[in-house]
Amino acid sequence: MTSLSGRHVIVTGAAQGIGAAIATALAGQGASLTLVGRRVALLEDLAARLPTGAKHAVVAMDVSSEEAVAQGFERARAALGPVSILVNNAGQAESAPFGKTSMALWQRMLDVNLTGTFLCSQAALPDMLAGGWGRIVNVASTAGQRGYPYVAAYVAAKHGVIGLTRALALEVAKKGVTVNAVCPGYTETEILQASIANVVAKTGRSIEEARAEFAKSNPQGRIVQPLEVADAVSWLCGTGAGAVTGQSISVSGGEVM
Repeated sequence: MTSLSGRHVIVTGAAQGIGAAIATALAGQGASLTLVGRRVALLEDLAARLPTGAKHAVVAMDVSSEEAVAQGFERARAALGPVSILVNNAGQAESAPFGKTSMALWQRMLDVNLTGTFLCSQAALPDMLAGGWGRIVNVASTAGQRGYPYVAAYVAAKHGVIGLTRALALEVAKKGVTVNAVCPGYTETEILQASIANVVAKTGRSIEEARAEFAKSNPQGRIVQPLEVADAVSWLCGTGAGAVTGQSISVSGGEVM
């Protein structure tokens, strides 16, 4: 028996990067996994790479749509039963100077990063309360713990995720459910690669120079790896972290203390 054997875990934004690392780590602990995202082909490719024998389902879902979330969670339950653990990893980051941040950009950042976390948590929580046990882990960002220039909408959304984490943790503290956030610094993901490409296009710097600029915010002088974030999430999902709730754990090499 492994630590998460028999637990149904939903991971949003599971197709690549941090989400894929989290899904793989939790499958290795015996969890049954619903992999959620918009790109089914990538989700199915990940499913094929999970540990042999891992129970899984693939659900295409827009986490910012109330109707889509309700339908997606019903499909997940039909496939693998009540939800025990939810990892809200789906996210999106776009940059713009504050004065040029459009309403459309602002709303996109809130919809995916904050509203998606809210909707999925609402959909998963009844199963956890009924079972008297549950884990919600929100993948936020150091952007939810401090400020960064040119990403005001993203920073605001991630600060909102941390506020939501704290409020919900207190509501369910006596009901066997913990709610925490993991806050990665700059991590080796597709989002970071896009950010590096954006810097290169706008400044003429080389890829190496742009990477170094992102890495220097980390006191360790490096980019965080997805597996390092997945390890923190895995611990929070386990029974040994039962006394940890309402926390925002920075995985950033000491950038946030």
